Amino acid sequence: MKKILLLSDTHSHIDNRILSYIEQADEVWHAGDIGNLSVTDAIEKIKPLRAVYGNIDGQEARVRFPEFQQFYCEKVAVLMTHIGGSPGRYNPKVRAVLSRSFPKLFICGHSHILKVMQDKKYKHLYMNPGAAGVQGFHKVRTMLRFEIDGDQIQNLEAIELGIRGVVKD
Repeated sequence: MKKILLLSDTHSHIDNRILSYIEQADEVWHAGDIGNLSVTDAIEKIKPLRAVYGNIDGQEARVRFPEFQQFYCEKVAVLMTHIGGSPGRYNPKVRAVLSRSFPKLFICGHSHILKVMQDKKYKHLYMNPGAAGVQGFHKVRTMLRFEIDGDQIQNLEAIELGIRGVVKD
């Protein structure tokens, strides 16, 4: 069993509250718009990290992290990218990848809107953790945590980090 912390859209921000959740996880997944790589460096000092670059990320992040991550966690096939859209509204590049990779879990960021839903067409669970950073139009900073046990995704929890712009360590 793996405990996963999923975050996105940090936009160069990481704080003690986020770090405390990282300490509780087995792995951290970052769905892009990292910003300054000090964010991913801080995460990697604590736990293993899987990440993709986002549209605000510069060349350094694009060299270090891919646009798409495809991997297995336990027995769950995972596909992660930053700009993916949402069920019924995936962008063409994502539709092409989904039609040949068949993940059980599809993760993206970008929208700053936390959303989790079953995609009946592609037969996967869709997750967008919202935005953990303090920049953007979102009102509440959010992340997701869950467990993967064999082929099961379970104990999903939405984490609210507080109002954007108000950081309490």
